[in-house]
Amino acid sequence: MNQREFEKGIHTDLKQEESYGGYLRLDLVLSAQQPRSPQHDEMLFIIQHQTSELWMKLMLHELDAAVKFIQADNLEGSFKIFARVGHIQRMLFEQWSVLETMTPSEYLTFRGALGRSSGFQSYQYRAIEFVLGNKDANTLKPHLHDPPLYASLDARLRQPSVYDEFLRWLARHGHPVPKERVERDWTQPYERHPAVMQVFQRIYENTAEHWDAYEMAEKLVDVEERFLLWRFRHMKTVQRIIGFKPGTGGSSGVSFLKKALDVTFFPELWDVRTELQPPAAK
Repeated sequence: MNQREFEKGIHTDLKQEESYGGYLRLDLVLSAQQPRSPQHDEMLFIIQHQTSELWMKLMLHELDAAVKFIQADNLEGSFKIFARVGHIQRMLFEQWSVLETMTPSEYLTFRGALGRSSGFQSYQYRAIEFVLGNKDANTLKPHLHDPPLYASLDARLRQPSVYDEFLRWLARHGHPVPKERVERDWTQPYERHPAVMQVFQRIYENTAEHWDAYEMAEKLVDVEERFLLWRFRHMKTVQRIIGFKPGTGGSSGVSFLKKALDVTFFPELWDVRTELQPPAAK
């Protein structure tokens, strides 16, 4: 018989036991898809964004843990976390390919059901940006209608980013990071500093002596590069589906998304590559 044997030991009476669906609360997860129109493709649109939010929840969970490791002077503890973050980012990137199977005409059949809702209003995305250092108090405005959520994001706005914490780690370990870079107004975006650039130049030119710092720097570059690729894929997906129409949330659409590609989280980690010199001949 072309059938796998159903083993006798498999549990089937789960009335008093935890079940797979119960543990995962699938009753909540699978009932959360509530299309506002009768159009077939709205289900794809909803699931695409809901699953993205789940991956972002995990990404934020991991980044918060990485920050705690850095604060505890344990860079190595954060390295595995950043490896996991990289895989999460890959999943987020690849999801756009599913949404791109929807044609412009198909999207237009239910776009009106979105009202003014927009991905720009994703509070988890905003929290991730704050952790990575893209600070802008104006981005809190879409959340004024939800005071507890607003307060949570405002608290994140006022905390050091992962890059700020790395610079503080460097200062604690004897690297001459200027005081104004490790004690500043955390609500403001980070601005590049020539002295920090020199710190990273010494690290990159002597990796054997500063291996943990060098490894951490490269982990952060990986995170930012993947984040930019994700943003770029988002922008091209939007362009593919709606062209240059304004966004549902009131933005200019593609041109607004394109501007985000110019924002740099960890400027000196990119600038240092231009300044590096080949090792002196012995």
